[in-house]
Amino acid sequence: MTTSTTTLRGRLGDELFARVAGPRGAQVRERIHATPGPRWFGPDDAIRRVHADASMFVGGLTALLLQSWHPLAMAAVAAHSGYRSDPWGRLQRTSTFLAVTTFGTAEHAQQAVDAVRRIHDRVSGTTSDGLPYAASDPHLLRWVHVTEAHAFLTAHQRYGARPLDAAGCDAYVAQGARVARALGATDVPETVAGLRATLDAYVPELRGTPEAREAAEFLLARPPVPAAALPPYRVLSAAAIGLLPRAARAPLGLPDRAWRDATLADAGGRVVTRLVRWALATTPPPPTADTSR
Repeated sequence: MTTSTTTLRGRLGDELFARVAGPRGAQVRERIHATPGPRWFGPDDAIRRVHADASMFVGGLTALLLQSWHPLAMAAVAAHSGYRSDPWGRLQRTSTFLAVTTFGTAEHAQQAVDAVRRIHDRVSGTTSDGLPYAASDPHLLRWVHVTEAHAFLTAHQRYGARPLDAAGCDAYVAQGARVARALGATDVPETVAGLRATLDAYVPELRGTPEAREAAEFLLARPPVPAAALPPYRVLSAAAIGLLPRAARAPLGLPDRAWRDATLADAGGRVVTRLVRWALATTPPPPTADTSR
C-alpha cells in the first residue's frame, strides 16, 4: 500500500470515527474496553459481532426510518430529540450507548441504561392529533427495540463481513432483548420468528405523519454531512431504504422500486460497507479486559 493510500485511509478512518464517536471518542472507547470486570456479553456472542460490523452504518439509518413509521414514537423524537439542531450529537450518544451495553462492563452498562431511563421519564406529550405518548411506555420501548434489532440484523446479514447462521440470528435477538428489558420494554421477542411476529403486530398502529416525512427528508434529501461525503452517503441511504419493508415506503414518502433495491442499492450497500470497513481498520484495536460474566 502506498504512503498516499495509507494517509487517505487513516484520514478517512479518523473522520468516520470522530463523527460517530464524538470528540472524546478515544477516551470513551478506552473506558469501555479497558475497564476490567464482568460484561453482559462475551467476546464470542452474536451481539458483539453484529454491533462491531460496518453494516451498522446502513442498519442504523434503516432503524431511524423504520422507527418514524410509528406516530407516537415519531412525535416524541420530533418534540424532544433535537435531531435537527444536533444530529451528530444524537448519533454519538446512541453509538456510545450501544458500545457501552455491548462491550462495556456490567456496571457501566447498567449506568448507561439508568441514564437513558431517567431521560425517558421526562419525555411525554401529545401528538398533533391529541394522542398522548411517553418515552417510558413499555409498548413504545418495545417498538424502538424491535425496529433496531430487525434493522441491525437485516443489514448484518446482507452486508456484514461474517453473517450469522440461523442459531446465531436467534442468539442475537435474545441477547438484544436483555438490553431492551433493562430499559423497561416488556414482552420482548427472543427469536427471529418472534421478532417478525412482533413487528407484524404493530402494523395496525403504523402510519406516516408529516413529522415522519420531514425526518426522512432531513436524513435523506438534506443530510448534515460535508459536500465531499454526499456521494457515499447517497449510496448508503439507498441501501438503507432498500432494507425497509415495502409497506413503509409510501407512508414515509420514500421510493418503492423493487428493481433498484435488488440491483443498484444492494451493490452500492456492499461497496459503501466495504469502504467503511477498510477505513476503520486503521483505528487502533481497543485494549482488552476481563470479559467474564
